Amino acid sequence: MMRFGRNDQSRAAAVWLFVTALLVFAMVVVGGMTRLTGSGLSITEWKPIMGALPPMSEADWLTAFDKYKTIPQYAQINADMTLAGFKSIFWWEWAHRLLGRLIGVVFAVPFLVLVLLRRLPRRLIVRCLILLALGGLQGLIGWWMVSSGLSERVDVAPERLATHLGLALLIFMGLIWTGLEAWFGEEHSRPPAGWSRGAALLLGGVFFQCLLGGLVAGAKAGFIYTDWPMMNGAIGPAVDWGRGALAFLHDQALVQFNHRIWAYVLLIAGTAYAIQAFRWRLAEGLGAAAFALAAALWLQALLGIVTLVHAVPLALGGLHQAGAVIVLAIATLNLWLVRRSQARLFMSGPRFGR
Repeated sequence: MMRFGRNDQSRAAAVWLFVTALLVFAMVVVGGMTRLTGSGLSITEWKPIMGALPPMSEADWLTAFDKYKTIPQYAQINADMTLAGFKSIFWWEWAHRLLGRLIGVVFAVPFLVLVLLRRLPRRLIVRCLILLALGGLQGLIGWWMVSSGLSERVDVAPERLATHLGLALLIFMGLIWTGLEAWFGEEHSRPPAGWSRGAALLLGGVFFQCLLGGLVAGAKAGFIYTDWPMMNGAIGPAVDWGRGALAFLHDQALVQFNHRIWAYVLLIAGTAYAIQAFRWRLAEGLGAAAFALAAALWLQALLGIVTLVHAVPLALGGLHQAGAVIVLAIATLNLWLVRRSQARLFMSGPRFGR
């Protein structure tokens, strides 16, 4: 049995954190499918406990359907929907919320057990408590997002969807990072400043691109300008600037344009990072992570193009969202490896950014 202060590793805690990260990954993908199928507003109430059970009788289904009929999405878009059609969108949203509840249980119960058994390194307890608090906050933000589409809109507000996605991804990164810390223990060496900055910028860039993708999803901007590399034959789209700064959040053309441009920036930065890693012959793990990140960025960009030109079919849209989370995971691992590397590995060559 591990004693606090004597052993800084816990493989059991690491496995628990990685399993939770996999569940968050699944939830993000299911959330994307929920959006693509137009299912996100099918459950019009937030019942964290009682809502875990779906309708159990035909009368319950009719009651849930009647509640859906009161929101603008039904009146303006799905007025001809049957009960069978409602059930098909209901199950996507219900599965998404069920995954959220499952993640809460999978995280909270083992956390308490590991703490009681002294199998969780003391330095990671606060981090895990923060992750637990963020998970609870995510539930509130999820309802805040859904509520934006229940009265005046026919869908959720794009900025709220991006916020919901962004917090899920922050939790995902935190789980991976903390899991690595639990598996390998604490590293006391000083990370190389140059490469650490470069890896951190890449991770931040990938995260920002995911947020831009959330805005694209929220604004349904992937269904317009489905040609590439041009946008309806032009380099840039016509933007309605009458909304002012809100155009960056709501204008479909500008939102998609920003997502495209930032993808190009990431491709250039990720490729340059991998080339520098090759030139300076970094440690095997670091070099492999750099090349894996560059390759993932290119594959994700190609998948994004294919998804766009096919007007975001369900399968490709889901794969593109899953790919974004995988790229984020690789970028997180890359930064962790860089920060954990021994300074001696960089003594024989130039340093990034110098």
